[in-house]
Amino acid sequence: MKQFLQAHKKQLLLFLILLLAAGIAAYQYTRPRETALTLYGNVDIRQVSLAFNANERIQTVNVEEGDHVNKGDVLATLNTEPLELAIAATNAQIAQQRAVTAKMHNGSRPEEITEAEASVHSAAANYENNQLTYQRMQQLYAQGAISRQELDNAEASFKMTAATLQNNTAAHQMAQIGYRQEDIDAADAQLQQLQENLRTQEYNLSQATLIAPQDGVIRSRLLEPGDMASSQKPVFLLGLDNVKWVRAYIPEDKLSRIYEGLAAQVYIDSQPDTPLTGQVGYISDTAEFTPKTVQTEELRSSLVYEVRIYVTDEQNVLRMGMPATIRF
Repeated sequence: MKQFLQAHKKQLLLFLILLLAAGIAAYQYTRPRETALTLYGNVDIRQVSLAFNANERIQTVNVEEGDHVNKGDVLATLNTEPLELAIAATNAQIAQQRAVTAKMHNGSRPEEITEAEASVHSAAANYENNQLTYQRMQQLYAQGAISRQELDNAEASFKMTAATLQNNTAAHQMAQIGYRQEDIDAADAQLQQLQENLRTQEYNLSQATLIAPQDGVIRSRLLEPGDMASSQKPVFLLGLDNVKWVRAYIPEDKLSRIYEGLAAQVYIDSQPDTPLTGQVGYISDTAEFTPKTVQTEELRSSLVYEVRIYVTDEQNVLRMGMPATIRF
């Protein structure tokens, strides 16, 4: 036997090698193979509720449900007549106040100073005349030539001309020295306040036009012309074109087979032979019970993780809630 083994040593070694290779091949053929991963979900689209930033009646609504709009399109407008009237009134007040501040900054003109000086001279002449008259009336009253009423009238007239002279003298002095800096600052501040009010009114006027913030499709038209708009009442529900994804759920035992950035093919019923390209963009960190929309027998009582597969939809064929199949 020993001699036989030594004589056929090479043949036996070759036989053992072939037997080992056959065993490895049989294991590879018979072991369970990992199948392609398939998930099922529904299309989700980001939506924006568009509302006016003002309380006023809606005047026009320019789009219908299902219309595709581009960024910057005018979707609706409000009644702007009250704002336009308020802006016109503020502009008139600004013009008036601007003239007042200019006058205060520039000071009195030479003609105004001369006019004020002439008023002082006139008032002084009246004062001197009434003073003499009053003195004569006092003498006549002492002699019993006039009544007490006539004396009182002469006294009142004298005091009136004295007050007029005092006022005209103060006006002449003000015309010469100009306005106080405090008065000029107050006039400037009032002008600035009116200008700020105008800017606020112009901003409110700009908010009377509802503009599309991005490209998208009008999913809902919620208010009509004549309705009262407010910031709490959306006028439209806009589905955005730029971001679409399929929301699906994956059981925990298959979670290790996907990762963020993993490429996927997305199939929809209307185009079963033309898949859309996508990639995993979000995997939930926490498990949740299977949603009611997942009705497969093996998943009804399982814990699953939410997965979002972001899709490139250049032809805009995906719609909100559309069922989709994802294959990796």
